[in-house]
Amino acid sequence: MDHPASSDSTGADFAHEPVMLAEVTEVLSDVPDGYVVDATLGGAGHAAAILAANQGLSLVGLDQDQMALDAAGTRLAPHGDRVTLRHRRFDGIAEVARELGLGSLSGCLFDLGVSSPQLDLASRGFSFRNDGPLDMRMDQRATTTAHDLVNGLDEGALASLLRRHGDEPHARRIARAIVAARPIVTTAELAEIVRDAVPAAARRKGGHPARRTFQAIRIEVNQELEILDDALTQALDLLAPEGRCAVLAYHSGEDRIVKRRFRDAAGERPPPRPDLPPPPGYEAEVRLLWRGARKPSAAEVARNPRAEAARFRAVEKLAAA
Repeated sequence: MDHPASSDSTGADFAHEPVMLAEVTEVLSDVPDGYVVDATLGGAGHAAAILAANQGLSLVGLDQDQMALDAAGTRLAPHGDRVTLRHRRFDGIAEVARELGLGSLSGCLFDLGVSSPQLDLASRGFSFRNDGPLDMRMDQRATTTAHDLVNGLDEGALASLLRRHGDEPHARRIARAIVAARPIVTTAELAEIVRDAVPAAARRKGGHPARRTFQAIRIEVNQELEILDDALTQALDLLAPEGRCAVLAYHSGEDRIVKRRFRDAAGERPPPRPDLPPPPGYEAEVRLLWRGARKPSAAEVARNPRAEAARFRAVEKLAAA
């Protein structure tokens, strides 16, 4: 996730301050020489810092947003043939590794969620603050848009989506209002409908009333949670001994998946019942680099408020694995 600077429509918008840059660079530069995959390349701020910090590393950058790849290609050009870029979703890690003949990886980074340039560009339709089409596709080649979900799901399915991906306490009220107002064409229309559906007392706290709804719809459009566990499994399987996988998550659903997958890989799968031992044959593949999730500093949050939700976790592949 990158820090915004302008709403210009060029790919250069993606080149802004990445979240927890020093922490990510420290974790992923201190790995064996080889290849690091940045599975969510964005503006390549993390990627550029990792390459600068360790001359023994090359980088494979994946992104499903062509605008981001164009900007990243320009930013990473000084690193020459140490960089390979692919227009791919982040669950394409294993496929890309096979295409490039990579037997193992020294590291892998996931910086999840939507980037600030995507939010700030009204034509992408991600933001409740900017009036634009109901799109929200990170990959413009995808066929399902936010317009399809907002105008196509029945009330029950829409309410379930808002609860599942947005933890929205007023999901049923919002879903009912959306169905009654169809057809809905723009982000401004949707934001106004959601705002009016939320009780007045709830509007006065917790930020914009439409934030959770927009988040939930975006996650569904891009299948962000559905593909995350598989992508993490691919990354962990490809890690070389002492290789590391690092994840920045911004949504509780994302962070729960990362936490569970990392703990499982570390051999810390909980028993089926408190009075039973862990399941047999469950051996650790990785070690947790620290307990819990690290958060950005107060100074970083003051500088870049969108970083506040970030939760950073990382693991290292065990030599025995």
